[in-house]
Amino acid sequence: MKRSIARVALRLTRWGTDGDPPGEAKFVAIAAPHTSNWDLFYLLMHGWYHGVDMSWLAKKSLFVGPLGWLLRAFGGIPVARESRGGMVMTLAAEFDAAEHLVVVIPPEGTRSWSDHWKSGFYRVALAAKVPIVCVYLDYSTRVGGFGPVIVPTGVVEDDMALIRAFYDDKAGKYPDQKSEIRLRPEPDAGTGATAPGRPAG
Repeated sequence: MKRSIARVALRLTRWGTDGDPPGEAKFVAIAAPHTSNWDLFYLLMHGWYHGVDMSWLAKKSLFVGPLGWLLRAFGGIPVARESRGGMVMTLAAEFDAAEHLVVVIPPEGTRSWSDHWKSGFYRVALAAKVPIVCVYLDYSTRVGGFGPVIVPTGVVEDDMALIRAFYDDKAGKYPDQKSEIRLRPEPDAGTGATAPGRPAG
C-alpha cells in the first residue's frame, strides 16, 4: 500500500528516484539539503517507494492526543531537544534493541543557512555502531534517493570529506539556504555554500 501511495505521489509531483537502498537492516540516514518543510514528505515518499520505513525525530511536545498518534504512525520519534547527549544514548539504545531501524536525521538542524552541520547524526552512528547512509533530495533535477554508505571511523575530517563530495552538487528547494557541509570540529571546508551577504568560513 505504501509503495503504491509513493508511486502516485512522486508521479504527481514529478519527482524521479535514483539509487537503491542499502542492504543494512539498521542505519542513520542523513537527509540533505534541508531547506523546506516539504522535504520530510518527499523523503518519506522516496523511502516508501523503495520499501524503506524511515523514522524521524520531532520535539516531544508535539506528541499529544490524535496528533501524537498520527506522527508516530508516520514514523515520528519524540525527543527532548534540550538533552542532546541523552538523545544520542536514547537512540543508540533504540538501535541496539531493534532488528530493523532507520532513523532520519537532517544534519543541518534548520531550514535556514548555517556555517556548519550539527554532529548528532555522526555521534548517534558511532554510539550505535551503525553506518550512515546519504539520502538526498536534489530540487535542481527533482531526483531523490539513496547515496553511498559511510561507516564512521571517528576521524571526522576523513568521513566528512566523503559526505561532502556526495552532497556538494545537490540543491535544496531554496538553494541560498543550503548550509555549509562541515561539522564544528572541522576547519573551513571551502564548500562555497555561503549565504548571500555572509563571509565564507
